[in-house]
Amino acid sequence: MSEAAPQVKLILSDIDGTIMPAGTHCVSERTRAAFRAAMEAGLAIGPASGRGVGQIPAFFSGDAACCATCIATNGLEGYLEGERIFEKLLPHRALERLVEVLAEIPGSGLVVFEGTAPQLCSGSLDDLYKIVPSYGKTCEVIDGLPDRAVLKANVFLPTDLDGSRAFSDRLNAAVEGLDFDVPMAGFLNIMPAGWNKGEGVRELARHLGVSLDEVVVFGDAGNDLTMFAVAGHPVAVAGAMPEAAAAARWHIGRCEDDAVAAAIEVLAAGGWPFTA
Repeated sequence: MSEAAPQVKLILSDIDGTIMPAGTHCVSERTRAAFRAAMEAGLAIGPASGRGVGQIPAFFSGDAACCATCIATNGLEGYLEGERIFEKLLPHRALERLVEVLAEIPGSGLVVFEGTAPQLCSGSLDDLYKIVPSYGKTCEVIDGLPDRAVLKANVFLPTDLDGSRAFSDRLNAAVEGLDFDVPMAGFLNIMPAGWNKGEGVRELARHLGVSLDEVVVFGDAGNDLTMFAVAGHPVAVAGAMPEAAAAARWHIGRCEDDAVAAAIEVLAAGGWPFTA
């Protein structure tokens, strides 16, 4: 532990694979307690997730204080102490073009969300089920894109991580007005071009009046790269995707061992938990 700990004012953490292990449905009691300890120490803290804001409280067992400050929908929504401070919607014409491109890629599809409810716009439920069974079980099939504005949407393709990266590259090249990244094999996030988790971190820090050098972010996946690029202290958990591990300044233990909670406990106590 460093004798002179850098000043930290904002802590943000990805959820899936960073503080919530695969196959589980909520973070540990220790993680919730660590978030609470950080708040009691005067630090701003919350999740930075690809999940929609309505999905997040359940992952904290309903402890809304832990996610009152957050970046949701992969950076498209930002909240500070329960108040929404920004929202970015997906351009409809770009989504129409995306549907055209997906029609040329066998097995691919598009899911949009009405609140927390997934709706299948293109592709098959069987292929979606292979990647995200919970969505495959509950997804409503609709006829094309909805007329309403869309905040959260994802594309899918049953493939491995390398295939997912190639899929993302293809869509980024083919669809103007949208950006795509890879949080997990077979499933991509969709953002308006130029907006992402990193921009969400910038905006939240600006509202808080803190320097990016005073921000610690935890993550494990390709969609964490943009926030790793802007935060002063990007931290990867063990087992992170290679690109996330390479981009991190600091490295800690496994999600399954509450490594993030352990680091936050030290930060809340005014210490510095990072050495490599």
